[in-house]
Amino acid sequence: MIHNIKFRAFVYENESVDEISQAILNILPEAEIEAEEAEGILEDKIIILSGTVSKKRYTKTFFNTLLEWTDLEKLNDDLERKTDEKGNWFLRFDKNDALDEKWTILDSGDSIHLKVKIAAYPAKKDIAVSKVREAILAVNEK
Repeated sequence: MIHNIKFRAFVYENESVDEISQAILNILPEAEIEAEEAEGILEDKIIILSGTVSKKRYTKTFFNTLLEWTDLEKLNDDLERKTDEKGNWFLRFDKNDALDEKWTILDSGDSIHLKVKIAAYPAKKDIAVSKVREAILAVNEK
């Protein structure tokens, strides 16, 4: 269902790298997190935490947990808008809630960004959306 999940989060000067790393791990427990230093517009120090999760068992666990812990109606309603033409599904999770092991999906703001590559052949938006929507509807029927 999922080829890979790329993640990214910005850690600002008033935040803890350890806490934001833990928030990422609460969503993607097997993630190997890389850190890179950057400079913000106002010359403030920013740490960018990123990485990719590719192993099928980890991506499957993520997807099953996503369907169990999040608002399925919101996922379904946002699916078209948050999927690009290549079948990448973009999700954002609230960093503070993730630290508390809650999966709150956001539309904007300071968050953990995920780019979920849906396994669709050919890699097209309509096929990817259809596959995810089918999984969401299957959970709703249970």
